[in-house]
This record gives sequence, structure tokens and C-alpha cells, in this order.
Amino acid sequence: MEDLFDTWGRDPGFDTLAVRAGQRRGSEQEHSDPIYATSSFVFSSAAEAAARFAGEAPGNIYARFTNPTVRTFQDRLAALEGGEACVATASGMAAILSTCLALLRAGDHIVSSRSVFGSTTALFSNYLTRFGIQVSYVPLGDLAAWEAAMGPRTRMLFAETPSNPLGEVVDLQALSRLARSRDALLVVDNCLCTPALQHPLGLGADLVVHSATKYLDGQGRCVGGAVVGDAERVGKEVFGFLRTAGPSMSPFNAWVFLKGLETLPLRMRAHSAAALELARWLEGHGAVERVHYPGLESHPGHHLAAAQQSGFGGIVSFRVRGGREAAWRVIDATRMLSITANLGDTRSTITHPATTTHGRLTPEQRAEQGIDEGLLRVAVGLEDAADIRADLGRGLDQV
Repeated sequence: MEDLFDTWGRDPGFDTLAVRAGQRRGSEQEHSDPIYATSSFVFSSAAEAAARFAGEAPGNIYARFTNPTVRTFQDRLAALEGGEACVATASGMAAILSTCLALLRAGDHIVSSRSVFGSTTALFSNYLTRFGIQVSYVPLGDLAAWEAAMGPRTRMLFAETPSNPLGEVVDLQALSRLARSRDALLVVDNCLCTPALQHPLGLGADLVVHSATKYLDGQGRCVGGAVVGDAERVGKEVFGFLRTAGPSMSPFNAWVFLKGLETLPLRMRAHSAAALELARWLEGHGAVERVHYPGLESHPGHHLAAAQQSGFGGIVSFRVRGGREAAWRVIDATRMLSITANLGDTRSTITHPATTTHGRLTPEQRAEQGIDEGLLRVAVGLEDAADIRADLGRGLDQV
């Protein structure tokens, strides 16, 4: 079965790719992507089975690593990111783990930004080190620190930009040049921007990882992840790890993510617009000491974010006066915002990073990342902006 764009005769735009890339209609001529809920596939002969298992013939083998619904999601996300291949995984953390275990070995060294997701730090420091993979951490935007931390066994630079929750950014083109000069891979977590707002591969990154759980889904329904990159490293190496180890995405979740991708460009533009409006309002509130949002001109990474992103995303964090007691009072006063650590939903969420998403880090690690007790993070949803402000104002006015 042919992909629509195989015979279309023109290069489709991003919004069109989000809706239609990767779709191959079956004999029923279905309009919506189907869910192939099967664990295995039937072969026409013993010879065909042998050829597929040997990699000599294309086709489905076993749903742990080949499924038509998952394949459609992979093809669509690869098209949106501008990559040659995509491997879908059971979660965003599974995407990072699969990337590292497929491409690194004992004795190799990772240089990671300090401001990565708390679970990423825990994975690197608590688990990868058990297998002889060394990890160093540097300030995200300090290119000199990245270079100084690299050594002869450095094989990977890992960056999340913009970072969660402070929205810090790094010059991806400069970081890519540094990685290539030392024969290291640049891996970028593009979760907060998605390809709707940023294309790390086009800026020189080698691989992109996603938590599809967040904005790719967009409605908080399923958990999943993905790795996007070239046909060799992702299409063979990461795929080979997934085929053997099995951190696989389910067909149902892949179908949900396909539905999410169809509205991704529209949602990311709306999230960005509402988040900027909220950030500006928070800057003027007396209970707020500082607002972290790259769309604000007061943000130290504003000009860089404006240059390498087409939007600033939906994550706004801010520090309230009064530390944890005041921060918790703001959270508990809300009536509409959801008190949950997830993000990327149509519904706005609020959380206290120091005791949730970054709670497993040591106090020293949190301090290095700028995660203090007064910090709150709001993932701005698609509700009326005035209602989001009013709900936050209930607690902020008490502070």
C-alpha cells in the first residue's frame, strides 16, 4: 500500500503532514487510521516467514516491534521532525533509555545539561552509571562548560531545550558543531516545543527524543515515547534494541497519538499564545518574585528562543514570595487548574516541582537547577485565558 505523498507530486506543508503523513489505506478504504489489535501476523508460506525473520523481506512479524498502527505513528512523527526513521516506545523515559543502551557501551561518557527532567537525571545518575556509563552535568546555556566537560570517551551530549520547568535554552547549532568536532552525538529532548515549534534535526542535532504522553497526545490520555533520527542509528540500532528488549508502544496508544498529531500545530500555537498572556500578567503581580518563560523579553534566553523556535510553548513557571508554604497555598486555592504533574494537556495543570517532578533529586541537584521551594509550574491549557488568571489569582492574592 502506498503512502498518499508517494504519488502526490508536491511537498506537503507541516499542517498537512500532521494530518495525513504515513497513512496507508487498507482494502476497506477506511478514512481514519485503523487500530491493528493483534499480537502476531500470519505468513503465506514457511519461506515468507523465514525471509521476514531474516530481514530479507519487508513486512510484519510480531507486534513487539512491527505493527501497522505504530508504524503509521512513527512515519508521521518522522515526517514532522524531518528525520529518516522513528522508533516508538512505551514512554518518554523508555525512549531515552533505548537511545542510550542502543548507542553507548561501558566506559562511554555522557555530558548532559543540568536542567533536564528529574527522571532523566535519575536514569543517568542512578542506573546508567551501574553499567559503566559515566555522566557529567553542565549549565544548559554555557557552551564553554559543555566543551570543558567533554573527554576522549564522550559519546553523547544530551540537552532538553527549552528546559522543564525554567524554559532555559541552548544554541543548538553551536552545540551541534561542538558535538561533531569531538565525534559525539547530540540528542535533544524536544518534548516542550514539539516539531510544531522547533526542529532540532534541522539545527544540527543527531537524534530527537519525545515523551508522546505530553503535547503529541495533547489530552492526557496515554503514555508513550519516540526517538527520531537517521536510518542507521535509529532505524537499525535503536530499533534493534526495541526488538530485543521490548519497551514497545501499544497499537491503541499509537492510534491515540495519531489523533493528537492531527491537531498538534493548532494546539501548540494556542498554548503558546495563552502562556505568553499569562506570563505577562504574572510579571505584574505583587506576589510573584520572578517569572520564567522564554517568550518574555526579561527571560535571558528570549532572543535565542525567538531565533530557533517558531513559538515559546505552554510552560510557565514562577517563584512566589514565601517559599513552600506560599506556593502550596496558591496550589490549594485553585478550583479549575488540575493539581497534577503531567503537562501538555488541553486542561491547565499546576504543580510544585521541588516536591513532585524533581522531588527525587538531592537538595544540591535541585539548587543547581534553580528548583527552589517557592517555584510553581503551570502547563497552560486551552481554557479561556481570563479563567486561568482568575483561578491563579485566588491564591496569589492571599500571598
